[in-house]
Amino acid sequence: MYSPDNSATNRPIFMFIHGGGFTGGIKHKPEIIEMANYYASRGWVFVYIDYRTTEELCNAKVSTACKNKLKQMLQNDAQNGTNEVVTFYKGVAPVAWIEYAILKAKTPKELQQSIAMYAATRDAKAALRWIVTNSSTYNINADFITVGGGSAGAITTIALGISNLEDFKDEIAITDDPTLTATNLNQTYNLRSMVHFWGSNYILDLFEDVYDLEQYDRYDANDPELFMGHGEAYDPVTPYEEALKLQEIYNSLGLYNELKTLLVPSESDPTILVPAGHGEWDGEADGRGLFEMTFDFLADRQQLILK
Repeated sequence: MYSPDNSATNRPIFMFIHGGGFTGGIKHKPEIIEMANYYASRGWVFVYIDYRTTEELCNAKVSTACKNKLKQMLQNDAQNGTNEVVTFYKGVAPVAWIEYAILKAKTPKELQQSIAMYAATRDAKAALRWIVTNSSTYNINADFITVGGGSAGAITTIALGISNLEDFKDEIAITDDPTLTATNLNQTYNLRSMVHFWGSNYILDLFEDVYDLEQYDRYDANDPELFMGHGEAYDPVTPYEEALKLQEIYNSLGLYNELKTLLVPSESDPTILVPAGHGEWDGEADGRGLFEMTFDFLADRQQLILK
């Protein structure tokens, strides 16, 4: 948690979620720390959080061990008619989510990521409830909440900000996941803005499929405003079209949003700008970097005047 060096008692909050494909990643990535200092120096409280990834969920330190462990359980289930995978992940994700992931995943890694996506959103919501519960301790004004992230963190941001308060919380009974009792279950929150770097809408798409909902069921005209930074370079993970899809949804609801198409200096000639790819923190648009663009967006749209 980074706080401004002043005595202000009415601070906006920015909670940031790191990337890593739901298989890893670190919250103290240098670019995130730089962003934290940038915002704290301008009057914000900036928090970056951890969440469970595929390795943590299978209690292994390397991804190969995780995949082999899951592969063996899948083989046992297929050969013996058992439910080892469902039992293993019980309390981490709802049974319906686990069964859907088993049915649709093409590889053990995809199955692990699907489970981790649910856990990541559940953890991020718990973190936000903690922040709001403790807002007075850190002089935070909980009416001015921004959540953002990069890559997997951006995907989680959309799931957190658009889904209903009870989503990713009430699908699992307390008896199956007793750790949830310590996450301020009765706390509510209301996001003002979301910041989305090179992400997608994938978790909400999956949520709709698991629970047989209409497409974009959770979106409505009260959703938080959205800033997106995304480059047009080839990206097999979260292509630029994902940002365009989000923009189309927002525009259809009359919700304010901005999409900045990011450029980076060419490796062969730094004076020439070329389309940015995935995870390019040095991306810019109209001569401005990510930190400046997001800050201006948030300060303007939330009408903030800070010390």
